[in-house]
Amino acid sequence: MSDQVHEGGSSEVIVNRDGRILIPAQIRRDLRMTAGSTLLLSVEDGRVVLETREQLLDRMRREIAESWTGDPDTSVADELISERRVEAAGEDAR
Repeated sequence: MSDQVHEGGSSEVIVNRDGRILIPAQIRRDLRMTAGSTLLLSVEDGRVVLETREQLLDRMRREIAESWTGDPDTSVADELISERRVEAAGEDAR
């Protein structure tokens, strides 16, 4: 395994025979990872992605905000609640 961290925070690692990888010390320090830190693993476009719950939530919020086409002064949650109330009222009327 190479301990040299490349620009962009990437590093070359090797998967051992047990399927384990070692996150280089410098990356662990940079990301403030300690023993027992929990990471979520996902596969996106054929890539393995490791992130904390906080990073996942931040990414989801950012992606939702970027794709939001409604009124910028209206909260996405408020808009969803309003839509659901209209749908429920329609169902109750039937």
